[in-house]
Amino acid sequence: MSPHADAWSAVRGRPWRFLVSAWPWRSLAYLASTVPIGIGVLLVLATVVGLGLLTAVIVVGLLLLAGVPLVATVIAEIERARLRLVLPQPSGGEHPTLRERLRTWRTVPVSWSEIGYATLLATVGWVVDAVVLTLAVTTPVVLILAPALVRYDAVDIFGWRIDTAAEAWPAVAVGVLVLAVVAYLLTALASAQAALTRLLLDPPEARLVAAVTELRRSRVGLVDAFEAERRRIERDLHDGAQQRLVALTMTLGQAELELDDGPALDLVTRAHALAEEALEDLRATVRGIHPQVLTDHGLAAAIHELADRSPVPVDTDLHLAGRLPARVETAAYFLVSEALTNVARHSGARDAQVHAWVADGTLTVTVVDDGRGGADPARGSGLAGLAARIDAIDGTLDITSPPGGPTHVRMTCPIGPT
Repeated sequence: MSPHADAWSAVRGRPWRFLVSAWPWRSLAYLASTVPIGIGVLLVLATVVGLGLLTAVIVVGLLLLAGVPLVATVIAEIERARLRLVLPQPSGGEHPTLRERLRTWRTVPVSWSEIGYATLLATVGWVVDAVVLTLAVTTPVVLILAPALVRYDAVDIFGWRIDTAAEAWPAVAVGVLVLAVVAYLLTALASAQAALTRLLLDPPEARLVAAVTELRRSRVGLVDAFEAERRRIERDLHDGAQQRLVALTMTLGQAELELDDGPALDLVTRAHALAEEALEDLRATVRGIHPQVLTDHGLAAAIHELADRSPVPVDTDLHLAGRLPARVETAAYFLVSEALTNVARHSGARDAQVHAWVADGTLTVTVVDDGRGGADPARGSGLAGLAARIDAIDGTLDITSPPGGPTHVRMTCPIGPT
């Protein structure tokens, strides 16, 4: 496996490693394939444009001219595939397949950069490569074969005339040196042409969109990894520390039955009460990390449980049929949990409402209370962290809380694949 990611990186590496690698040959193949492709593109474009102009007075000519972007699209896909010879790594993002491009080409705006590249390839690109390849290949080959060629006739190359075998052998050494230089020149030229091709076929705007898409994908991956770690912690606490605390409370309870009245019994009783409190706190912590009811029964059941536990009366109006993607359910659950916690602790509200529904592929969750208002996520409340979580799954969080109330917390989130 090559230690270099592309041909240009190989050129800047160690000479001996570059010369024995496949990059010079791949670059030669890239430049050599440009010639027949460029000639073919020239013939196709000349035919389509020529016939289109000749028949422009009738509908057929206009249809032919309208097909130029389609021809450019096919050429662009071929060139993107050829780029892998010298730029194996994609520029970022996923391009539509050729079949998808052909299916939707009437509705997609004309890509002038693709048309410009096709024109450049047909008029200049293949001519430059043909001339360079002719000189770059014939020169070292003639010098290396000079001892054999001089038997039939004198060899004259770039003003250097070789008449005898004695003069031919130094030419072999020069030919080997020229061959190494040619390997560098061809690879540098192929890298430059590939960079220009990528610039025209994948303009900065497309690369920016691809980068944003990849960033969103990585953020979703981080959210999924974070959720997996939360569940692992929950499992470890539930199966480890919680079970040991249960065993401890049972042991202390048995000890209470065995001891007589006295200071020892009082200490064991107190330890038993503290162990039960610690167990209850741990259960609350485990439930807060990731509630089992959310995993087993879904968002609606989990919201009902939150409403039942809330010290402030909560009315629920939920229209959630079936399960939602795990990351969406988790974000919505913790939004409701944090909002109801704030209602109980800070708002002074007498009641609250939770509404949730799915419409047009989007989940909407709102929490409303009749408290004093004035909630501000910028002051470091838990809602600020929830906003980041919701944003990571392409959702939005809106909070309206004027002084005197009421407070509206609203989450909207697209529903992707489960």
